Amino acid sequence: MNTSFKTIALVGKFKSAEIAEPLLRLGAYLKERGLEVLVDRLTGTHLGQSRYPALTLDEIGRRAQLAVVLGGDGTMLNIARTLAPYGVPLVGVNQGRLGFLTDISVDTMLQTLGAMLDGQYMVEERMLLAGEVVSSQAVVFQGLALNDVVVHRGIKGSMIEFEVRLDGQFVYSQRSDGLIVATPTGSTAYALSAGGPIVHPRLQLITLVPICPHTLSNRPIVIGADSTVEIVMHETNSSRVHFDSHSHAELRENDRVVVKRSPHPVRLLHPVGHSYYHMLREKLRWSEQPFFQTPS
Repeated sequence: MNTSFKTIALVGKFKSAEIAEPLLRLGAYLKERGLEVLVDRLTGTHLGQSRYPALTLDEIGRRAQLAVVLGGDGTMLNIARTLAPYGVPLVGVNQGRLGFLTDISVDTMLQTLGAMLDGQYMVEERMLLAGEVVSSQAVVFQGLALNDVVVHRGIKGSMIEFEVRLDGQFVYSQRSDGLIVATPTGSTAYALSAGGPIVHPRLQLITLVPICPHTLSNRPIVIGADSTVEIVMHETNSSRVHFDSHSHAELRENDRVVVKRSPHPVRLLHPVGHSYYHMLREKLRWSEQPFFQTPS
C-alpha cells in the first residue's frame, strides 16, 4: 500500500442525503485497510452517528494526506478552492454521469481507489485563478476560481463597457455582455458555450473569451499563465464579477478586476489509464452518430 496516504478525508455533495450510503461504505473499506478516516463537518450531518471525526475543511486541509470527493463537478470545484492552499490531492467520485473533474464511478470506487492506494495513479496539477476587486485604490473583494472569473452585465440587460489591460498594457475597449477569464479547466465550462477553445488541462494558459461582443472582431485571446489581467469598468449597468459562479461582487464605474494565477495549484489524482480525450468524447458526445429520419 502507498503509505503516503495514511489519513483520508471524505467529502460529499452538500445537502445530498444520497451520499450517506456510499460514503459509509467507502469509510468502512478504508478503515479495513488501516487508514485514518476524517469526514467533512457538513457531510457528517448526513451520516448519523458516524464513528469518524467530523472536521471543517480547513482542519481537513491541515490533517489529511488525501481527500475523496463524492458528488459532481460543482462539489469538486468548491472543495478544490478551499484545499488547494494546503496541497491536499483530490480524487473525484461521481454519483451519476461522468464528470470533467469527477471521473471515478461510485459503482467501482472501492476497486479503483484500492488500486490507487496501492500506488496506481496519475497526478495532474490544475492552475487556480486568484482575483480581486479594487475600488478607489482599496481591495474590496477577493476570490478564487478553478474554472473562471466572469465579468457579466447586470439585471438591466444592457451591454457593459470596459477596457482590458495585460501586464499593464492596454489591449482593447469592449462593449459586450461581459468577459470570461478562464483556466484550461474552465475552457470546457462557460467559456466553451461562449465560443472559446478547448484547452488541455496540463497547459499553463489563461483564455479571455468575450460574451456576445458588440464588435464581432473581438475574439478569444489565449495568454500566458503568468500574465496579470486587469479589467477596468467604464459603463457597468449593475454588473457583477463571479468566481466559479460561487461568489460574486457588485461592480461600479472605475472599479478594477485584477486576475492572476494563484500560487497554489489544485492537485487531482486519476486512476492509471485515465484519458482526457476519452472524457471529452463522453461528455461532448463526439462519437455519437447523427440521427437521420427517413422521409415518409
